[in-house]
Amino acid sequence: MTMTMHTPAPAFYLPAARECDLFELAHDKGLPLLLKGPTGCGKTRFVEHMAARLGRKLYTVACHDDLSAADLIGRYLLVGGETKWVDGPLTRAVREGAICYLDEVVEARKDVTVVIHPLTDTRRTLMIDRTGEELAAPAGFMLVASYNPGYQNVLKRLKPSTRQRFLSLSFGFPDSEAEIAIVASESGLEAGRVAPLVRLAGHIRALSGMDLEEGVSTRLLIYTAKLMTAGMGVDDAIRTAIIEPLSDDDDVKTALADLVATVYG
Repeated sequence: MTMTMHTPAPAFYLPAARECDLFELAHDKGLPLLLKGPTGCGKTRFVEHMAARLGRKLYTVACHDDLSAADLIGRYLLVGGETKWVDGPLTRAVREGAICYLDEVVEARKDVTVVIHPLTDTRRTLMIDRTGEELAAPAGFMLVASYNPGYQNVLKRLKPSTRQRFLSLSFGFPDSEAEIAIVASESGLEAGRVAPLVRLAGHIRALSGMDLEEGVSTRLLIYTAKLMTAGMGVDDAIRTAIIEPLSDDDDVKTALADLVATVYG
């Protein structure tokens, strides 16, 4: 399990609409929130920003195929020669009134949804069968989850019975002006040099669903701009941070290189 915990410092985030207000309202009312959107569009940064804004500790869990309910709740472990109960990140968040963020929740095993259901209705409780505890979530606890609808299939789909337990927000890539501001702020590259990268991203995203599974993320644009800020040439930075991460297919990579030549020609 990949899990991070921190009391976050404020993170740069440029709102697209009223998502910050909705998050604050959901937190105030003890309502769970589901974020939907493509990889690298800012979902995780948004949660980090809001946790800092609300002054709440944040537990982030990167969900995967082997993530089980026990990974979230906790388990007995051998510690210093003694068997002790060790809380998982979800249990810690409930005990502390923190925010627990399940990133790409659809990737987790099905027993995870059984655990989170009582936390997403009026009960707001977490059952720990191994210890016999039933924890009531205090004010301040919030469950946030995310997933990428574009990667859903028959085997990995968030059931309606789970989706309808959450408020939901759809995220997309920022408009050009906002994306230029975001990439420039995060990388230190001047806006005039960022603008062609954002135009390139627009062309590449138009190919997603045809030659590409998904378009280039804002995250990859920031990586590219950081390489350029460090002195790497445009072609090398784009190849390293955009073309190679997007595809292993030589024909697709050639097509992407042609797009680069069109934008920068």
